[in-house]
Amino acid sequence: MENMWAPWRMEYILSKKEHKGCVFCLEDFQPQLTENDALRLVVHKGTYCYVMLNRYPYAAGHLMVIPYRHCMDITELSAEERGEFMELVSLSCRAVRKVCRCDGINMGINLGKAAGAGIADHLHGHIVPRWEGDSQFIAVVADVRLIPERLETMQKTFALAFKEIME
Repeated sequence: MENMWAPWRMEYILSKKEHKGCVFCLEDFQPQLTENDALRLVVHKGTYCYVMLNRYPYAAGHLMVIPYRHCMDITELSAEERGEFMELVSLSCRAVRKVCRCDGINMGINLGKAAGAGIADHLHGHIVPRWEGDSQFIAVVADVRLIPERLETMQKTFALAFKEIME
């Protein structure tokens, strides 16, 4: 049997998992990206919504679009919030194509725990890059995903990609 090593996982395994409040609510909002945003993996901020990397991604470059306002359902968004939410989904697709050079993209919103939302109490949309033949054997056989790049590195790369796209 061959061993596969992912030592970066130990950081997660040993870390404290307690979090007070909603993990998606930004308590110290600033319109520009801050050092704290980089630690949270935020890559772009709009007026009503922001984009961040998924800390537990399905694939390298997995982004999420999240409204600042705490709500559970897309039907609760105002027209302005909903418009920016969808615009950021579109911009996220452009950024994922630019950074990941993927063959396709999965997009989705899971409304409620029964629909598969891991965090059901704060609306968020997923943008997941996909490549031809990317169903890695390890995911199929061992239910493990291999992510080839550190999230901190990807945060910087995506923040720059959004900046370039917005210019």
